[in-house]
Formats: sequence, structure tokens, C-alpha cells
Amino acid sequence: MTTFAEHPTVQTMRARAAAGTSPEAPSVIDADWLRNLCLEAGADDVGFVAIESPDIAAQKAEIIGAFAATKAMISFVCRMNRENIRTPARSIANVEFHRSGDEINDTARHIVSVLQDLGIVARNGAPVGFPMEADRWGSDKMWVVSHKPVAVAAGLGRMGIHRNVIHPKFGNFILLGTILVGTEISAYGQPLDYNPCLSCKLCVAACPTGAISPDGAFNFQACYTHNYREFMGGFGDWVETMADAHSAKDYRRKVSDSETISMWQSLSFGANYKAAYCLSVCPAGEDVIGPFLADRIGFNKAIVEPLRAKQETVYVAQNSDAEAYVPRHFPHKTVKRVASGLPRQTSIRGFLSGMPLVFQRGRAKDLNATYHFTFTGREEVKATVVIADKKLRVIQGHEGDADLSVTADSETWLRFLRKEAGLPFALLMRRIRMKGSPRLLIAFGRCFPA
Repeated sequence: MTTFAEHPTVQTMRARAAAGTSPEAPSVIDADWLRNLCLEAGADDVGFVAIESPDIAAQKAEIIGAFAATKAMISFVCRMNRENIRTPARSIANVEFHRSGDEINDTARHIVSVLQDLGIVARNGAPVGFPMEADRWGSDKMWVVSHKPVAVAAGLGRMGIHRNVIHPKFGNFILLGTILVGTEISAYGQPLDYNPCLSCKLCVAACPTGAISPDGAFNFQACYTHNYREFMGGFGDWVETMADAHSAKDYRRKVSDSETISMWQSLSFGANYKAAYCLSVCPAGEDVIGPFLADRIGFNKAIVEPLRAKQETVYVAQNSDAEAYVPRHFPHKTVKRVASGLPRQTSIRGFLSGMPLVFQRGRAKDLNATYHFTFTGREEVKATVVIADKKLRVIQGHEGDADLSVTADSETWLRFLRKEAGLPFALLMRRIRMKGSPRLLIAFGRCFPA
């Protein structure tokens, strides 16, 4: 057996180093060269962001956690075919999403491969679509790096009222990719000095769940419960529905044959969105805006109205704003109550950070109150929750005067949220204590039906 020093590979590499023939990775990557590489690899546009950029400060920790060597990021976009996304036929639209996602992943892989051959360490920031980090379900974000903030910092677009990045040329008909690079780049992009969003509110009109409000508010739960019905949490709800069914007949009473087949298609060929109408109707972007400018009425009839007129099932959480919204605005669509599909609460910090995602403004319209929460036991946390003027604020620690103070054992509170324990028994055992009107806790619960 040879020693380490006698190993042929070791000897070859040491000989190259002594002769000065070993390739050296550049200390700085030329931005123009890198841009051409990305475009040749399949990207339709690209921008670069330094890890120290203040525009991604909120994402820095997650980026470094994903790749400690990161010094810069490559953000790139691939265009989708607009007409495929605009059709009411979900099969056509979803194949476009799937294939465009494959292109993003293939492009990222090619770029990383070329950089690797040059001795530059780089890593795909996160695949588009799935798989995701399933072990994080219910405790943290399942994706590795957030593409949207990086794309905005790179100057590839701005967030529209519908919460999608709008590229100045391609509009929102894009998918995003991010590559983390361990070498600095010679020049970086800057955020756009204007927002391509036209504030036309067509996304508001087209959304079947009312998730997008004219004033800019966004109901995450409404969007997630319907649009992502066949993803993650919605799939879990379907499995539990099947498990609870007493017979095949009982199952078919709860789940239609078409719903079962739709779920099978998602499992077989890739998870399908129930809607992406906000993208479909968006006229922003230089390549997109022409027909809208030429004939707004015609644009509405050709693109917006077919989506609004589509007869379909809209999935809503019970007692949510979406459940009230759909019959008023889309009486021809079928409303079906389902579990929201959001993760069960496993931590107090998750409960507090998740509140803005499930807050229902319509259910809070008559509530103006300040709540102090003091959690004890496994998690010792203090927080203030203010609900006023149909808005929610969650503050670390106690702030202001409380209309209702709640002191609770953290495990008991989480079991209460998961409906594994009743409030009366918890109050009787003094594992949950209140100071103030109990009606305020009931009003609080109405704002978070999930």
C-alpha cells in the first residue's frame, strides 16, 4: 500500500503546483463575462448582488446558512410563454410552469458546472418547485434561499400588488433562479428606481379567493388554501379525509371523483396550481403591455373575463374571509370548505411569526384591542398583539396597556391551538389564565380561523 505522499494523484497535483501549471481561480469574476455565461446557459436576464448589500440584509443569515462561502449571488430569470399561462385550462398552464421550472434548474446547473471547472465555488441557491426541505415543515421556511428579494436587489424587477416580481421587460411571466458564489463579482446591479406594476388592479378582479385587496393587503391563507390545494398541506388534508372515511362511499361523499383524479395527476406529474390568475391578467412589462394600452376593454374580455367566468371549485377555510368573498363576487363558482393546509403549530415562536399569514381582516373589522401574551414552560416568551383598523401588529415583549392579558403554559397553548385540548379545562387547571374580558379572546380567535 502506498503512502499518501506516494499516491499518484497527490504526486501529480504537487508537481503541477511546483511547475506553476495548476489553474488558479480568479479573485474577482468579470461581470460582463459572467453575464454572457448566464445568457448562453439559458437565462433571459441576469443580475448580481453582493452578500453585503443592504437590500438583502434580511436574507443574509439564510444565505450564509445555505452556503457559508457566499460572497455574491447570481439572480437570473427565464421567461414563460404568456398565452399558456393565461388560459383557463389548468393543464396547459401547469405544464408551462413545470417546464419553465425545469429550464431554471437546468440553467442553474450549467452555470455552476462551468464555474466549478474554473475553480470557482458556487451552489444552486434553491431549486424551483420541488423537492423542498420537508424536514422543515411546520418549523421553518422549506425553501433554501428566497429568490424574490435577491431578484429585486439585482435590479431584475419589483414586487407588484399581487406579490409577484414584475420584470421591466418580460412582466411577471418569469420564473426566478439564484446561484450562490464564493467569489466577488466586478460589478453589481441596483434595484429598479420605479415599479413596473401599473396598479391596474386586474389581479384583484381575477383572484377567485379575494386574496389581493385593492389597498395592497394580501391574504396569504386565502391564496394558499385554494391555489396550493394539491401541494404539501392540502395533500395532508386529503390524506386525513381519506383516513377518516368509513367506506369508499363515504369517501366519495367528501371527495369527488374529479378531485381524486386531480390529486393523482399532481402526484404523478407534478403538483398543479388551482389558479395563477394574478399572473395571467397582469399587463405590466414592455413586452406585455401593448394589447392593454391599445384596447383595455378588449384585453379584459379576452383575458380577464374567461378566468372570472370559469366554473370551478374554490377551496376555502371555514369562517375565513375567502368563504364570504367567493359567493358575493363569483356566485357561479362552487365553494368547498377544507382545512387550510397550513402546518400544525409546534412552537410559540412559530405561532407568533405565522399570525400575519392567517390573519383575516374581514373578521377583525369591529375589533380594536391590545393583547399581552406571557408564555411559560418549555418556551418562555412575551409578546404583544395589537388588532386595530383591520390591521395586525405582533411585537416582541409587552408594549402599551393590555385590554386582555393571557398567561399560558406554552405546551398547553399549542395543544389548544391544535384542538387537542379544550380551553375550559385549561382554565380550570390554571394552565391558561386571563385578565380581562373572555369575549376578547373569542374575538381574537375569529381573526385566525385556521
